[in-house]
Amino acid sequence: MNGRADRIQLTEVCLRDGSHAVAHQFTEEQVRNVVRSLDEAGMHYIEVSHGDGLGGSTIQYGKSLVDEMTLIEAAVDECKNSKIAVLLIPGIGTMNELKQAKDLGARLVRIATHATEADVSAQHISKARELGMEALGFLMMAHSVPVEKLVEQAKLMESYGAEAVYVTDSAGALLPNEVRERIRALRQALDIEVGFHGHNNLSVAVANTIAAIEEGATRIDGSVRCLGAGAGNTQTEVLVAVLERMGIDVGIDLYKMMDVAENIVGPIIPGSQEIKKGSLVLGYAGVYSSFLLHAERAGKRFGIDPRDILVELGKMKVVGGQEDMILDVAAELAKNSKVRA
Repeated sequence: MNGRADRIQLTEVCLRDGSHAVAHQFTEEQVRNVVRSLDEAGMHYIEVSHGDGLGGSTIQYGKSLVDEMTLIEAAVDECKNSKIAVLLIPGIGTMNELKQAKDLGARLVRIATHATEADVSAQHISKARELGMEALGFLMMAHSVPVEKLVEQAKLMESYGAEAVYVTDSAGALLPNEVRERIRALRQALDIEVGFHGHNNLSVAVANTIAAIEEGATRIDGSVRCLGAGAGNTQTEVLVAVLERMGIDVGIDLYKMMDVAENIVGPIIPGSQEIKKGSLVLGYAGVYSSFLLHAERAGKRFGIDPRDILVELGKMKVVGGQEDMILDVAAELAKNSKVRA
């Protein structure tokens, strides 16, 4: 455990990553109920924002039912011990939104970029530190680049002032040995903490997270009841149970987390978070998990199997922020299918 197990900090992402699964339709009451229950269970951080981060409520990414600043303010109001976190993707979120979230009481921000684009995070990480926030780097689609490139980009984030850098398995495509390799490399190269954010599209999110922890990752994400994009994230209540079986006490009440999952979050989920064909193909093709709903809608519109759309996107190595490509790919596949017919 590299002597660091006692430093593990969990961030619950069901109110941010889970926003994708509910088409960004969280109500203020839902957010208050979830945050209040998580706070009582002892959760360390609770992330609240649009699924695509601050400023994500757009036609391209999906409009929120309730303004995210209203939800952030409500979440802060419900916390007695937990800290509210937000996500910001440069180019979607701005400095103004970061400052507004900080003024409302957000204590931590993860600045997220594609695994090859850490350089666009410099100003945002610096600004977050200037504002007195915890500023962490989030390297998305970490499966899509060589380990050496991931280390290079993580070191850039460290140089900008990031206090930790996450290996972010946005597509749920990594396997445990690949997680170990990446976490180990970052731990050896950085003087700051290393984190891991997993998705469950190949049913290995908990295993991947344990592998990350065993290699020294101390910033860990989970989503209650797997409420997240695709097949969801590392299931928080399951992770807490597994950690306890391993003799690792992170200070979170397991029974209360079970109750949050069963009684509070479960009823919010529009459908089962089991691994269905759509989310499975995300992990198989290595495609950003938030693309699933967009691909399903495009498939219905053009009469194309969404799996074909996702596999094609995987071949093209599309990244977060390229949601507009989904319609283009669907239209092209439909056109080609008519030509073949």
